[in-house]
Amino acid sequence: MAFDPIPLMMGSAVPAELDPVETSLAAPAPPESDAPPPVSSEEAEVLQASIKAGSVAQIVVAAIAFIGLIYLLKLVLITTLASILLAFVFEPLVGALARIRVPRAAGALIAVVLMVGMTGGLTYFFYSRAVDFATQLPKYSGRIRSTLSNLRAQTNKIEESTRSVIASPKTGKTPVPVEVQEAPALSRVISAGSGTLGDVVLAITFVPFLVYFMLTWKDHAHSATVRLFPKEHRLVAHRTVARISAMIRSFIAGNALIGLLNALVSTIVFWRLGIPYFYFLGVISGFASLIPYLGVFLALLPPLAGGLGVVNTSGVGLIVLTVVVLHILGTNVFYPKIVGKRLRLNPLAISLSLLFWAWIWGAMGLILAVPLVGATKIICDYVEPLSGLGAWLGE
Repeated sequence: MAFDPIPLMMGSAVPAELDPVETSLAAPAPPESDAPPPVSSEEAEVLQASIKAGSVAQIVVAAIAFIGLIYLLKLVLITTLASILLAFVFEPLVGALARIRVPRAAGALIAVVLMVGMTGGLTYFFYSRAVDFATQLPKYSGRIRSTLSNLRAQTNKIEESTRSVIASPKTGKTPVPVEVQEAPALSRVISAGSGTLGDVVLAITFVPFLVYFMLTWKDHAHSATVRLFPKEHRLVAHRTVARISAMIRSFIAGNALIGLLNALVSTIVFWRLGIPYFYFLGVISGFASLIPYLGVFLALLPPLAGGLGVVNTSGVGLIVLTVVVLHILGTNVFYPKIVGKRLRLNPLAISLSLLFWAWIWGAMGLILAVPLVGATKIICDYVEPLSGLGAWLGE
């Protein structure tokens, strides 16, 4: 039979019976769902706990890596930070020379030469006084020996009483004496610290050059540091750097003023007590008292060592009273008035900072701890996610 296309073209329907099988094949299948199965509340809590644990682990690893890095780079970091402090010390001199038409490079050179000359002169003076002090000690050997003998007698009594309590039962065997001989103290110190001493001397030779370039390129370094940040954050970065600079300047000026006052009073008191080399010990004690909280103990060591066998009990009491009063006045009265407006830190934060940086960097850590924690607080104040830490470090 011939196929007629006309009815199809005219839109006529062609009645036909469809096969049920064909109908089932032509019908579209229901879409399969791609959504994951629902998560129970217990699984969600476990997932959140795992994410938090991973975040804490990352923070711990980052903290350990940071501590290890600053410990390994302590010589470089201490040299750089000490140079920054010295550059702030001599910046007023360079600025004053620039105002009278002296080029900044020439003013920086004058400041560095002055710094080297002052350092050499003070080193020679204090070294000579220390040698003279050690040479004069035999004159007081009788008094020192009597004082130490009394102390040794008391120690022997305590040792004998302790030995009688915890002595082991006798076994009848005679103990064999063993003598251990060590290398001479000087040669042992030289052999142990020769590498460290060489590194320190090498780092010290870099300080004048770093200070010179920091003074010469101050404006460039400031603007370049601000340009490291995106445009929308440069104003905040500029204010942060400005506040840190003002804090360091006030910190240096305040410590210098308070240290000179402490040294003057200590020198007068030690002179009245007849302590040898009172001018040498007074300066050391006065500036050692600047270290927060620990300085009172460090400031007591020079006068007590110099007055051993020279001053009596009342003199020792006067030394302790003078050092403690100066430390309290400097820490709680003068220091807040001079530095307190720019550096508001709570005592716990300062103590923890001293402990941490002394553990990492030793004696230099005690000197740099306060400006470091102060700069950290200023940065935290301007960075919103760290504002809580900044509030914790503050008063």
